[in-house]
Amino acid sequence: MKIPSLLILIEACLSAQQPQVQNAKLETRAFSGTIQAEFARSGAGPFWAAWSEPEIPGRHGDSCGSEGTSLVRLEGPTALLVLVRMENSQVDQLRVSSPDCRFDAGGLPFIWLNSVPAAESVAWLKTQVPGPHPDRAISAIALHADPSADRALEDLAAPDQTEQVREKAAFWLGNSRGAHGVDVLKRMLANDPSPKVREQVVFALSQSKEPAGMAALIDAARNDKDAKIRSRALFWIAQKAASKQAQKVIGKAVRDEPRPRRKRTSRVRVEAVTRKSGRAAADRSG
Repeated sequence: MKIPSLLILIEACLSAQQPQVQNAKLETRAFSGTIQAEFARSGAGPFWAAWSEPEIPGRHGDSCGSEGTSLVRLEGPTALLVLVRMENSQVDQLRVSSPDCRFDAGGLPFIWLNSVPAAESVAWLKTQVPGPHPDRAISAIALHADPSADRALEDLAAPDQTEQVREKAAFWLGNSRGAHGVDVLKRMLANDPSPKVREQVVFALSQSKEPAGMAALIDAARNDKDAKIRSRALFWIAQKAASKQAQKVIGKAVRDEPRPRRKRTSRVRVEAVTRKSGRAAADRSG
């Protein structure tokens, strides 16, 4: 199948993933222009608007919550739903859910936007980060299966952003953005001026499933200039070492990475933490 045909098929499938909505004045609209322009066309509100985008693989919590769902995807959802409540021409609520969920709009208009480009969705969400819903905007960006989400999170991790935004961006870079996320986190660990943000970066590296994330964590435990960062890195290595699978990754990273003689003490500490955590895990499983 040719790539353009595949993209058309994906877009058609997403358009079909309109959620079940009751108690609403439902309008389905073909998207054009920008999300902000679509909102302006709908007046000052109150109203709900929603659209769907491809989601990164895996499970990311129960996105339906108390709304309930008619379908449980055991391997995780393939699409995310962005829901926005507008009132007085301002974003009143911002939520992320699943097209599998059921919704009650409380009698308000509910505008379904068909075929919103992923890059436009990410760009609009990025404009919401300085507003009253920064955490939800950043997490929604992170769940987009589109390269524009990587670029947006990298921008939000830059030193000119607030500490709160950088910390949130760091978490999602480690949790959801793979090898690219680890690369950005390594730069943050080396260059971010805030000790608080750098501590969050260490935690974010511990959340990555990429082997490079663990390697960066071990390197921080041995070599970071900040004693507190070295201590936090050791702590998270110990937490990861409780998993047998993680023990193999850690052990290989410790053995394979060449170390100067002067760093031998740090190497011994990392190895000792790994062995101790491994024994504790074995005791618990026994």
